[in-house]
Amino acid sequence: MPNLLDAHLAHLTAALPAYQRCEPLLARWGAALAGRLTAGGRLLVAGNGGSAAEAQHLTAELVGKLHDDRQPLSAIALHAETSALTAIGNDYGYDEVFARQVRAHGRPDDVLLLLSTSGGSGNLLAAARAGREAGLRCWAFTGPAPNPLADACHEALAVESPDSQVVQELHLVSSHLLCEYVEQAMPQGRPATTPRYVEPAVPAVSGAPAAGAVRAGVEVVLDGGAGRPVEA
Repeated sequence: MPNLLDAHLAHLTAALPAYQRCEPLLARWGAALAGRLTAGGRLLVAGNGGSAAEAQHLTAELVGKLHDDRQPLSAIALHAETSALTAIGNDYGYDEVFARQVRAHGRPDDVLLLLSTSGGSGNLLAAARAGREAGLRCWAFTGPAPNPLADACHEALAVESPDSQVVQELHLVSSHLLCEYVEQAMPQGRPATTPRYVEPAVPAVSGAPAAGAVRAGVEVVLDGGAGRPVEA
């Protein structure tokens, strides 16, 4: 019986030398994305199947954080908008499920990142066309190039492996590195947002110095460790 782990790692190892040459591209994309997002712009991402999960992982890291606390960044996974996705698919056809959302949410100089192992998905090609028409920067994570999606976007990171699993695994590495470069390039001094809750004023308890007095609102900081309100 073949050793599946060794076979898989052999395919992954074979793809790494070419993949290592992608670092300058990821560094440049990270700097550009940091500039756009901290200026109020937006990242739109989309993919199908496993690539959808990878794209949503990326948006979670940007809206949340990768390492240190920082300001949240606007990133939307178009395939996660299930009501819009199904309504558009029903009314306009599946090839339009991302393109129509790009037209709705994208603004000039925003970034559209499309993920595909094959580089041939019709709905992603339509999204790339819509993005370019709307003035977005269109990037792609794909499998081996040339492929239609890489050609349809301004730039593409193409993983040179015939194994779609290896392609997706290196797309995940690329997402993490892209976030690393975004955070590295972000302007210093941008305060993070700490969740705060202001306790409403309540009537004074019996024995208070003046009848009808109210307790002033008390700012409460949510304890990140246990979720308990703690008076600031």
